[in-house]
Amino acid sequence: MKIEIVVAPRLYQPVMQRLESEFTIHPLWEAKEPLAFLASAADRVRGFASFTGYPVPAKLMEALPKLEIVATMSVGTDHIDLATAKVRGIAVTNAPDVLTDCVADLGMGLTINLARNLVAADRFVRAGDWAKGLFPLANKLGGATMGIVGLGRIGKAVAKRAEAFGMRIVYYGRRRVPEADYPFYDDLAAMARDSDYLMLTCPGGEATRNLIDAKVIAALGPEGRLVNIARGSVVDQPALIAALQSRQLAGAALDVYADEPRVPEALMKLDNVVLAPHIASATHATRRAMGDLMIDNLLAHFAGKPLLTPVI
Repeated sequence: MKIEIVVAPRLYQPVMQRLESEFTIHPLWEAKEPLAFLASAADRVRGFASFTGYPVPAKLMEALPKLEIVATMSVGTDHIDLATAKVRGIAVTNAPDVLTDCVADLGMGLTINLARNLVAADRFVRAGDWAKGLFPLANKLGGATMGIVGLGRIGKAVAKRAEAFGMRIVYYGRRRVPEADYPFYDDLAAMARDSDYLMLTCPGGEATRNLIDAKVIAALGPEGRLVNIARGSVVDQPALIAALQSRQLAGAALDVYADEPRVPEALMKLDNVVLAPHIASATHATRRAMGDLMIDNLLAHFAGKPLLTPVI
């Protein structure tokens, strides 16, 4: 008999097909009452296939007494109650590396859009405004400074791309990265003051909640621009909106938000913001690779083999 696992949310279709071929799945996203839905299979479910956007809190784990592993096809694990998993001896795995390039590509794409106003330029042409006059001048990336918050896998990949555009790279983190030659800041506000673009690539979770607060935004200043491909929780969203509205911040490009998929109307009304619907890893090749790594972790666990990418 196939091992039984819970899946939530609905995942990329090829990933779902592979999960269905390997396991008996319980589609939690279909349940109006998740705990009631789980009750009938609680004593048989041994795994949980997860992704960002669907929390795995303590109450879900507690409803599954035989749960052995939560495998997510994301890098981030802030949607999983890691403390409860650790106490209960539940393994947790994630999917690093396989999405680095696509996330970095989008981060750089958002930076280019923010500098050159490409979204506004598209609207300008479509509205027939070109015939009435020239599009306003924009900003050059070469020579500008990008301050990267979190020089991990994705931060390094963004830095490499930004360097190719002639940008100067500096970074902030909990500690200096030994192999990085870029200038390091241990004061985030000071780095923001010295940056033209502040690129967020750090993990989410309580340790970084509202890391980019009103003080940091003010330090970035009226000529500064913010790009967030990390997590919405990293930014004090009301403070960001206020700074954008008052033009105390020149602009922002966002792929993530505080309460996804709900985006504040105030953000949508601003013309100095580029908005994307959390699509940094959303390519066919990358989503398949993320899903395959998640499934390979599940299979390794149930075969008694070492996990490929353990978190705990």
